[in-house]
Amino acid sequence: MLDFHVQEWLNLAVRWIHVIVGIAWIGTSFYFNWLNNNVRKPDVPEEGVGGELWSVHGGGFYRVVKYEVAPERLPSKLHWFKWEAYSTWISGVALLFIVYYLGPLGISVDPAKADLSRWALALIGLGTFAVGWLIYDRLCTTPLVGHPGWFAALGFALATAAAYGYSELLTGRAAYIHVGALIGTIMAANVFFVIIPGQRVMVDAMTRGEVPDPQPGIDAARRSLHNNYLTLPVVFIMVSNHFPSTFADRWNWLLLAGLALVGALVRHWFNLRGQGHLNVWILPAAVAAMVALAVVTHPDSGAGDGTGPVDVPADVQAVITERCTPCHSASPTQPGIGVAPKGITFDDAADIIARRAQIGPAVETEFMPLGNITEMTDAERALVVEWAGG
Repeated sequence: MLDFHVQEWLNLAVRWIHVIVGIAWIGTSFYFNWLNNNVRKPDVPEEGVGGELWSVHGGGFYRVVKYEVAPERLPSKLHWFKWEAYSTWISGVALLFIVYYLGPLGISVDPAKADLSRWALALIGLGTFAVGWLIYDRLCTTPLVGHPGWFAALGFALATAAAYGYSELLTGRAAYIHVGALIGTIMAANVFFVIIPGQRVMVDAMTRGEVPDPQPGIDAARRSLHNNYLTLPVVFIMVSNHFPSTFADRWNWLLLAGLALVGALVRHWFNLRGQGHLNVWILPAAVAAMVALAVVTHPDSGAGDGTGPVDVPADVQAVITERCTPCHSASPTQPGIGVAPKGITFDDAADIIARRAQIGPAVETEFMPLGNITEMTDAERALVVEWAGG
């Protein structure tokens, strides 16, 4: 286990890098898919040109031309987009080790599900990423890939199965992050094994003076489109650890599937809009789905309706004071904790009542106390859960 201070600063530095390069990767993905969706046949036909796009930005006018296959000759400077993807994946895997594999084991391991060692945890993670990529890549070589709807349905089912499998082995928070890492691995592998090699084949052919085979470009474009639909679900997973009401829910894997589907639907709306198809039902359906997910996962705590607990019983407050406030306090007393995690404090009854809906699921699923560092007993846990759900 890493020293807490060292882990905190490594986490900060690598997470900052991960966010920066992730923005760069997702930004280029969005931009080029936007280009593909918005290019139109040129007003004045040009040989070999499949489409053009005019835009204005920052006081300048730009004309983008997309060739049907490739230009007659290569320019002296050709820009490649790959390091954004590689850096995002590398920094993401580094974060997995810093936070989940080398950090407090309680973040990832729930002994009631599977009492895993650090090495077993890491092997499960890295192994499933590799297997997931191999299954996806194999499916892309089957005739099913020519039927986008069915391909997407099967992919969604397999991803949901992966979420279920992770949730049966790991804590909810770790399960979510591993699903995100699995999807991120597929996306980065698409760039490394298919998109960039396909582009190199076409460039090498032109260098030899040959007419490039369009198939590698077609395959690369298909994988790029797959990546495009996966971005919004991955972005949610990247921020999911801020929302214990999702990963700590009893049906967290199914909730993740629903949220991922909402993200993919929103991405589909943007793609259709770029192609000139103004679909009127997708966004309302996505909003309705979010509302439905919020309703069905409501803890039914009675907050705000006058029927729920309006104070904190002395025995409940005593448990929270002893087991939770060593970390969650304006002045933490737990060694290695300098500030309250996420700024959440339980120093007085008002703080506890305000967080009641979060306390229940976090304590019931044994996500908190983290790694049970303060040794909360089962009886204490049951007492807090009963109060929080009362």
